[in-house]
This record gives sequence, structure tokens and C-alpha cells, in this order.
Amino acid sequence: MTVAFVCNGTSVEVAAEAGTSLLAVLRDELGITSAKDGCAPQGQCGCCTVLIDGDARVACVTPVARVAGRVVTTIEGLDATTREAFAGAFVATGGSQCGFCTPGIVMRAASLVAKSGGRPVGAVEVDRAMAAHLCRCTGWRSVQEAVVAAAESLGGVPTSLSRPGRSGSTGAARAELEGGVAQSVGPEVPLGAGGFADDTAPRDALVAIPLPPGSRADSVSAAGVRWVLGASLAEARTKAGKVQGRRTTRVESPPLPQPTGGAVRLATGWVEPAYLEPDASWCVPGGDPASPLANGGAFGGKVASPVAAAARALADRLGRPVRVVFAREDVVRLGPKRPPISATARFSDGVLRIDGAMVGIVPDGDVVLPYRLDGIVEEWEACDVVGPPVSAALRAFPLAERTVLAEGAFTEAGVDRAAMVADERVESVLLDVCARDPDGATAGARVVLDPVSGVLERVEIRVAAGDPLDDVVLCSYCMGAAHMALGWVLTEGLAVDPETGEVHDLTIRSFGVIRAKDTPVLEVMVVDEPGPPLPRASDAVFAAVAAATWNAVTAAEGTRPESFPARETRAARRLRR
Repeated sequence: MTVAFVCNGTSVEVAAEAGTSLLAVLRDELGITSAKDGCAPQGQCGCCTVLIDGDARVACVTPVARVAGRVVTTIEGLDATTREAFAGAFVATGGSQCGFCTPGIVMRAASLVAKSGGRPVGAVEVDRAMAAHLCRCTGWRSVQEAVVAAAESLGGVPTSLSRPGRSGSTGAARAELEGGVAQSVGPEVPLGAGGFADDTAPRDALVAIPLPPGSRADSVSAAGVRWVLGASLAEARTKAGKVQGRRTTRVESPPLPQPTGGAVRLATGWVEPAYLEPDASWCVPGGDPASPLANGGAFGGKVASPVAAAARALADRLGRPVRVVFAREDVVRLGPKRPPISATARFSDGVLRIDGAMVGIVPDGDVVLPYRLDGIVEEWEACDVVGPPVSAALRAFPLAERTVLAEGAFTEAGVDRAAMVADERVESVLLDVCARDPDGATAGARVVLDPVSGVLERVEIRVAAGDPLDDVVLCSYCMGAAHMALGWVLTEGLAVDPETGEVHDLTIRSFGVIRAKDTPVLEVMVVDEPGPPLPRASDAVFAAVAAATWNAVTAAEGTRPESFPARETRAARRLRR
């Protein structure tokens, strides 16, 4: 069929099969890659949001036939004043890190502001609008601030977003220290031009997707994975017989037995890193493949991704450009998870002892704690458990696991942490708990819950990372780490079949990522200290917030949860409604 509509002020006609999505047409026919494919296509992440006759809609589940005769607007079609106001606000607040989710967020926010008639837009309205979106990087509060500020700017209201002394180079340097890969923080990033691999791929390249479980489609092997090839993404998925992932009713549970003994006991389950950009790469014959880490490190989740090696091998073998693309289901099935643990800890006579088992991995290095202790004894064993792959490269692993166990043991022993402080840096950040990354960045955290309802009210964070380079970028990463830590303790988990190892939760909403409206106030104070910039400050924040959350929930419940996610606590139940 032929569908005619207006896209960004220009009349277009496209030929499409029945059921072809608007997103597929925008990206693969019209070359508009600001609309992102984050859930491929589940209609659950919001990354592909565009305006249809002025209303925000997710393009991945909108058949292109429905926009016949209508007006479609993407980031490129916003008027320059609106586009610049949002880009500037997101940069000024740190509301965008990798920039994969923000084009969709900007489109939703632009619709919200346009319909407000020039009146101020409040935080509650922003959180309500963000119900259709997921963001893994920022912790939502900076996104909220950015949208409110952009609305003020467009309404002629002066804002306080001027950040004197900031530069793109120092912000990018801090982002690289936190994410581990080169990263841009300029105004092009929140507008979707971060240079992601699948955005830069030739649209006429042959497309390769992983062979789905149970599929009998013709496939070829490369980089340890079997791939189905097609002239387009839609054709490859049709050949493969791709089936939409579903959310299971099965309740997730830790794969290792509950530990016994010790003052505190903890078993954790499978956790999906949940980065928004699915793995992708492309390559021409004899060339170097595009990196799947184009503008962000995916929290370590893509370190071992096979897409780049497969793109190179297939391009060389077939003698033409090849574009390799994961769907969301592929990311969940093939991507690494945080290694589940089963461990105990106790603190007595100045000595901390941790004993535990971990799926597939034994932690490297010694325990790093920001306190003066008489001794630390740690013993781990690696266990083979059927299930998805695991990785030690994921954010704050195993720092968070060790910190949580240690801080839990200190709390149960009733020790005065201030009495164990060994240096002034720790004094400057110590709140309820404290964590230190092996490279020296140190963070303290306090988590405040309403004692009656269990509602998360506020997370206080102090962080010392040497020269921060850019306070805004550092705070953004710290808030994102806090958001992720809260989810790890309270809400995030995957249901995995204990007999077959098959992952049953395949939709992005089933991971348990905390929504914008449920994210508490996140207060970050960067300690002014001399010295060179220290990396991975947000890892220390993740560990400190996780430990503080476990302790805060324990105080509110009157008993210590012995597994993550702590779904049966009042705080978690409120978040899951």
C-alpha cells in the first residue's frame, strides 16, 4: 500500500506492507533516526515518541496506515526555539546522559508545554507525562527539572539554569570517568544525535538479527551466535518468525539457596542492566565495525556484546555492508546479568567476616571499606547455575554487594561508624553509611522512608571524587546510580526458569525499573576537595545508597529483608502499584 502524510512540514508518500509501523518508516525509509527503537516494538519505553497532529504517540506500535493524511512531527520538525530550549535545559540540568531516551521525552514534553497555553508546568504534571517513558541513566529528577525549566523559558519566565564556568570538555571528561567510555554532553545529545551505531548504519545494508529460540529459519553463524539475514529489519524479523516478548506471572526468586548463620543474610536474584539502547553495530567489508558503545557504556552490559565481531565477520563473508541489530528480547536473553549471590556477614571484636557464594564469578581484589577495622575475612565460591550469562563488569559490582553486607553487619552490631572513620575525606561524606570505590571516590548516603506508609521520601548523598570537573554531570550520574540502587534493593528482578535457565520476563516494563512518579527526592552534595579527578564516583554512590536502603527498610519493617528485591516490604509494594 501507499501511505501519504506530512512529516516535519514536507508531504511524503511511502510504500509499506500492511502492519508496518510508523517507526520503521521513519527510520528505514525516511532516514529519521532521532526516533529510537528501545523496545522493538513493545510500546513500553517511550524512546520512539513523536507527535501525530500534535499529540504524543509511540511510533513503534502505530501502524503507518493510521497516519495517512495526518501530520507527523519528530525532533527535527519542532520549531527552533522549542528545540533549543529543551536542548539547553537538558544540558544545564544533566537531564541527558547517553541521550537515547531523551528525544522521545522531549517530544512528550513539547506536547505538554504546547497544550499548557503558556502557563507554568509543574513537577507533578511532568511526572505524569513521563509515565509512558523509561530512563535508566539520570534518576528522573534532573529530567523533571529540565522540562520545568524549558517550559519556563518558552513561556518567557526567567530561569536559573545558567551554569557559569561549565564547558563541554570538562563535562565529557567527567562522563567518561563515570561511564568508562568516551561520551559527549553537548546539546545534540538530548536531541538524539549522540551517534548511536544503528543510527549511523547504511539503510541499504543487509540486516542480521539473532535467531529466536525455536525458530527454524535459515541462519548463519558468527561470533558464537546464529543470525537470520534480511534486506531490511522488517524482512529479517519476518523470516525469523520473531515473537513479541511477554511478561510472565512467575515470581522471581534468588537462584542460590538462602544462606544460614551470620548476623545478616542476603540472597539476590537475576537483575537486567536495562540499558535503553539495544546492542547494534554495522560494518563494511574490510572495515572496522561501529562500536555498540557510541555514547555511553551501558553500565558494563555491552562489554562482551557479540554484535561488532558479528558485523565484521558477516560483512567480510558476504562482501557487502551488514547491520547487526538486537531486539529487546535478544538483549534480555543474550545480555549479561548482575551475578546473584547468597552470603552472610558479621562484625565482632573489630573484625568483619563475609562468607558467600556467587553465580559464575569470584570477586577480584580485597574488600574496600572507608573505615578503620581490626581485620576483614572474606571467602567466596563460584557456583554453576543454569540461567542467563553474568558479568563482573556491571555497575558497582562487587563493590555494592560487599558494602551492603558490611554495612548491614555494622548496623546489626550496633557500632558507631564515626568512631571507625580513618580520614577526613570519610568524615566529609559520612551520613548513615559510607562506601569507597577501589580508585578512591567515596560516598555517603541516607535514605528516608515514611515510618508508617514505607514511602520513599528522600535520598541524601554526599560524594567526594577529587576534582569533580563538572558538578552537574557528576550529580546526574550520582542520581542515576541512586535510582538504580533503589531498584536493585526493592523492585528489580527477572523471572528465570530454574530448570531450563530460560528468562521469562522479556518486556522492558517487567524489569521493575522505578518510574518517574515513584522516584524520591534525590539530594546530592559534591564535596569540594583538592586532588585529581577520581573515576567511578557513581559506583560508590550506588553501593552507599543500596546499603542505606537495606538499613532503612529494616528499620521501617522491624526485620531485615533477606533477599533482593525486597518485594514484600511496604516500600516495595507501594512502588509496584
